[in-house]
Amino acid sequence: MCGIIGYLGPRSVVPVLLDGLRSLEYRGYDSAGIALMREGSIEVLRTAGKLSHLVDAIDGHPLDADYGIGHTRWATHGKATADNAHPHRDCSGRTVLVHNGIIENYLELKQQLVGEGHVFRTETDTEVIAHLVERETNGDGLAHAVRRALRTVRGLYGMVVVSANDPGTIVAVREGPPIVVGLGRGEFLVASDVPPILPYTREVIFLEDGEMVVIRRDRLEFFDREGRAIAKTPTRVQWDQAQVQRGAYEHFMQKEIFEQPLALRQTLSGNSGRAGGSASLEDIGVTARLESIERVQIVACGTSWHAGLVGKFLIERFSRLPVEIDYASEYRYRQPIVDDRTLTVAITQSGETADTLAALREARDRGAATLAVCNVVGSMATREADGTLYTYAGPEIGVASTKAFTSQLVAMNLLALRLAEIHGVVSGACITNQLNALKSVPGLIEQVLERDPEIQDIAKRHFQRSSFLYLGRGINYPIALEGALKLKELSYIHAEGYPAGEMKHGPIALIDETVPVVAIATEDLFSKVASNIQEVKARGASVVIVTDVSPKRFAGMLDPDRDSLVPIPGTDPLLMPLLAVVPLQLLAYHIARCRGCDVDQPRNLAKSVTVE
Repeated sequence: MCGIIGYLGPRSVVPVLLDGLRSLEYRGYDSAGIALMREGSIEVLRTAGKLSHLVDAIDGHPLDADYGIGHTRWATHGKATADNAHPHRDCSGRTVLVHNGIIENYLELKQQLVGEGHVFRTETDTEVIAHLVERETNGDGLAHAVRRALRTVRGLYGMVVVSANDPGTIVAVREGPPIVVGLGRGEFLVASDVPPILPYTREVIFLEDGEMVVIRRDRLEFFDREGRAIAKTPTRVQWDQAQVQRGAYEHFMQKEIFEQPLALRQTLSGNSGRAGGSASLEDIGVTARLESIERVQIVACGTSWHAGLVGKFLIERFSRLPVEIDYASEYRYRQPIVDDRTLTVAITQSGETADTLAALREARDRGAATLAVCNVVGSMATREADGTLYTYAGPEIGVASTKAFTSQLVAMNLLALRLAEIHGVVSGACITNQLNALKSVPGLIEQVLERDPEIQDIAKRHFQRSSFLYLGRGINYPIALEGALKLKELSYIHAEGYPAGEMKHGPIALIDETVPVVAIATEDLFSKVASNIQEVKARGASVVIVTDVSPKRFAGMLDPDRDSLVPIPGTDPLLMPLLAVVPLQLLAYHIARCRGCDVDQPRNLAKSVTVE
């Protein structure tokens, strides 16, 4: 969740830390702080609120440092105040650290430390680690003190520590949340994600759980959980710095919505370009086990779970394999039935989602073949799964997912076709036709994006409403869920997605003239959804209809002063989710803008949920 940055090198330290935190603010923006090390002393600056408050506090006060660390917080334990902001200190103020995660036994440890005379200044769980490191400091170096301190800690942590007792040293450890080390020319960076490293180097090393890195000016050293030295091989990140900048767009989310045609083309070419009309996915690493698969389980959270729902439709339709889908956070608690003929697909944009990783490990330990559908090369999910189907969406900075979601839908199409091909369920001609239709989708999305001004006008008519209902049928039902989620995330308006046929079984009680209904009415199930539209119209609702059918078929049904049509191009019904979701993304974006909401950093949310 939280953003972490550390830097040791010849550059001016404060700008590097602040620029790094700006690129990490999507991971948390409740408070921010930095710790600066210079000539054996430590200076800590912290503010509540967004990073801009910290920048204002620093502005006009030149600061210099030999090296430093920084943090932008997503609050778990303790309110979002300056006192609770990271970095946190020990009693002496000589050791400071930044932390992403949750210390589960912090109350027990805190009571023990208070009994030993330690004085706590915050409400956070993180502060206990600073005092533990202080207790374990005995002159043999910061790395040894950190390792001893963590022996009593239960929980998750990506953590970076510095100490005036061991000048010129940065220690970082991982147990759950990600830690990435950047290898520049004569400089080193450590962060909780790749973007802050990109301006300086593309050569990175991802820590595994239980690993530690010790950074000094002239070298890096890596250790395992027991303190044994280990070798690590750098990975070259394919993203570039321009991809993590807004460019001419007002918001990252707006940029990422309009990047979807490119992201989908990259996902297609990265996974199926070599095979022509085949659905071959040789590079995903789990191909050898797919022939024996008899059932599929999909685990995911949030928007990725909606992609999994679409994937269930696709896999069952094409391969005729039964598919179960679980919220990853619930998967472990139902004792899932898994064996070596099960394929468990974990969908995660970041590859670091704590609940999804836990579900993946549960399935793997029970004997399943595991496949990660992921956007980040080298992330934990890609290292732990038997295979990976990459989405190649590029970095997604906006907290509400857009291009990562549609890229996941493309990946699920490719997986469904590959399973069908391996199991001989459909003909080669059918697969070729479906792939060709899929390759036409990016161009069709470009046509949908041309409707942006019309959707902006619709948003202006509805942004003051307090509740929305989204309806879809069949494979478009998950898109109704996704549309409602986007509106909730961005505008803080209550919204619910429902199967259109389920509306009569309760939700229709909510309908009156104050509740707009957003309906996905595509050709394949048009008559059914049209009936549902008539039902809500009869109860006074205004409607927004996303449709690929001719406007003539709505003649006499709609009120031009209250209702809206958003035309989208026709395509294969199984590919319609890729087109239907784009107007819903734009609608949520523009409604949020009309309401003055922070589109890229919605309240209470963070991009990557790395704690349970």
